[in-house]
Amino acid sequence: MSMPVYTLGQLAERLGATLRGAEDQPISGLATLQEAGPDQLSFLANAQYRKFLSGCQAGAVLLTAADAEGYAGNTLVVANPYLAYAELSHLFDRKPRALPGVHPTAVVAADAQVDASASIGAYAVIESGVQIAAGVTVGAQCVIGARSMVGEGGWLAPRVTLYHDVRIGKRVVIQSGAVIGGEGFGFANEKGVWQKIAQIGGVTIGDDVEIGANTTVDRGALSDTLIGNGVKLDNQIMIAHNVQIGDNTAMAGCAGISGSTKIGKNCMIAGGVGMVGHIEVCDNVFVTGMTMVTRSITEPGSYSSGTAMQPAAEWRKSAARIRQLDDMARRLQQLEKQLAAVTSAADTSSDA
Repeated sequence: MSMPVYTLGQLAERLGATLRGAEDQPISGLATLQEAGPDQLSFLANAQYRKFLSGCQAGAVLLTAADAEGYAGNTLVVANPYLAYAELSHLFDRKPRALPGVHPTAVVAADAQVDASASIGAYAVIESGVQIAAGVTVGAQCVIGARSMVGEGGWLAPRVTLYHDVRIGKRVVIQSGAVIGGEGFGFANEKGVWQKIAQIGGVTIGDDVEIGANTTVDRGALSDTLIGNGVKLDNQIMIAHNVQIGDNTAMAGCAGISGSTKIGKNCMIAGGVGMVGHIEVCDNVFVTGMTMVTRSITEPGSYSSGTAMQPAAEWRKSAARIRQLDDMARRLQQLEKQLAAVTSAADTSSDA
């Protein structure tokens, strides 16, 4: 697939950017400041990479007005270079475009409704009662379970599995290996024997959601697991049954959310975060990496737990002192009692 070529003038017009330099400079791709060549566009969005700007060989660079001052090369001046890069990235995306139609090896139930503009890949399975809307791409070896629905413009990479009764909104992207609607981890214990609980809810996913590779979203035990509009889930995330995630919340890789937890809107959950079940997290919360959330969060803001990395020798000393904290606390209480007794005795003596 040959890459398209745009002039800086065309890119500036698309972004509404201020062009400083050659309007007819051809751009055929994107690259980092360190690697970009004369026909590529780069960007500076993180101050720690500013040191690479002076030696950059890019045909042009996306810069803020402040960073563009003193830079001799071609620039597209924008308020947010990273956002501008994100928009232009779609012009140079080499992802193959699926053609409408059903592959001859796909298995489609007789009563399934598949829009004529949808693409159903090789060896995909579309079960009874499924509804596939216009412009949907279902990749090779996907399985769409009974009565599930995929909304307009959805894109399912190869080997995505949707169990039965999964409802997906418009323009949803699901990467390979993701499993939506698997049975939640529900068991009742009777005298040491685990009895399985049927998971009779489903999963409902809003519009413009992205779900990463090998992420799992379990179906609800009674009501549905709910993923709001605009939610972004990274790879290898675990969403347990009856979790609710509010609109535009983003979650990084390897996070694990226990059952019936409710997360608000516009939250950011960093990598490796764990949340216990049956708690609520309010809107506009940022939870830093590897944090263990053990209670509800009722105030917006940033939350952390655990300790940051340090040299191993220092960490061992800190760990040893942590083990001593309980003993130290008891000794401190005894000292406080002794001090209180001495102070009381002194006061009594002075009164006499």
